[in-house]
Amino acid sequence: MRIAIDAMGGDDAPGAIVDGALVAARHLQIGLLLVGQGEAIERELSRHPGAGSLDVEIADTPDAVTMDESAAVALRRKPRASVKIAAEAVRDGAAAAMFSAGHTGASVIAAHGAFGRLAGVDRPAIATIIPTRRRPAVLLDSGATVECRPQHLVQFAVMGAAFARVALGCAAPRVGLLSVGEEESKGNDLTREAHQLLKGAPVLFIGNLEGRDVYAGEADVIVCDGFTGNVTLKISEGLVETVEGILHDELSATFGTRMGYLLSRQAYRRFRKRLDASEYGGAPLVGLNGLCVIGHGRSSAKAVRNAVAMAARFVEDGLLDKLTREVAAVH
Repeated sequence: MRIAIDAMGGDDAPGAIVDGALVAARHLQIGLLLVGQGEAIERELSRHPGAGSLDVEIADTPDAVTMDESAAVALRRKPRASVKIAAEAVRDGAAAAMFSAGHTGASVIAAHGAFGRLAGVDRPAIATIIPTRRRPAVLLDSGATVECRPQHLVQFAVMGAAFARVALGCAAPRVGLLSVGEEESKGNDLTREAHQLLKGAPVLFIGNLEGRDVYAGEADVIVCDGFTGNVTLKISEGLVETVEGILHDELSATFGTRMGYLLSRQAYRRFRKRLDASEYGGAPLVGLNGLCVIGHGRSSAKAVRNAVAMAARFVEDGLLDKLTREVAAVH
């Protein structure tokens, strides 16, 4: 198995990307195709004495899409951008899946162009695994399709339920629609119309969810448009960082609280691990005829390692074939 890596994608690329990818390759015994500026990648590889014993190939390409560029314009101007070459490697069979922590829009466009959509799917969605009080759940879309129609949210619900069954082992996923109120009359035109369609969709629809319900564990799949989903995730990430900072300040404020922290640090570490997005590393782009895992722009080496491991696991589990069958069965 070989995973194509957009080595130039991410705030700390190529350093953190190469570091994390090599750890995954070493632990999982998989091959890597590092796509990007060859000299820069070689410099990073030279920092790892054991890299020469790993199955690592480099696809040298001079261009990359930066975070401040328009994705569509940049990919037209840079036909050999690293994220595009990584997607084409999967399309051509040189890799089984791809990972990028770069420009999300560019990753979506590149993967969409290279793979095409699954039959019955109009728009792809990023399916992000999130923690809840009970067990992990899936939030989609979290950034692939910003402007949606009601039927797109229904497709997201079907794909999200299929993904929850395959990836999370959830036999009967409960699907909720993110809105501003529990009543079906609440929300905007998109959510009201989607609610009516979801009532007749082949999923276990439990109704609307308010923002406070996202992490409660009442739903296994939370459906929304990409704009709302991305804002939800970013707010959540900021809140987690703020809570951790406040806890650290309070626990180190006095001798008594420091002693209390020493006694409860195992619980504190478990708390941090449950909320740490880098434990998953990335999120799959579902709805396309190919495997693409998208990471946060600030991905650390740990996050990259886990994202590459996620991509490898999805290849081994036949996720794409299973999603294809699940989606086709309802159309």
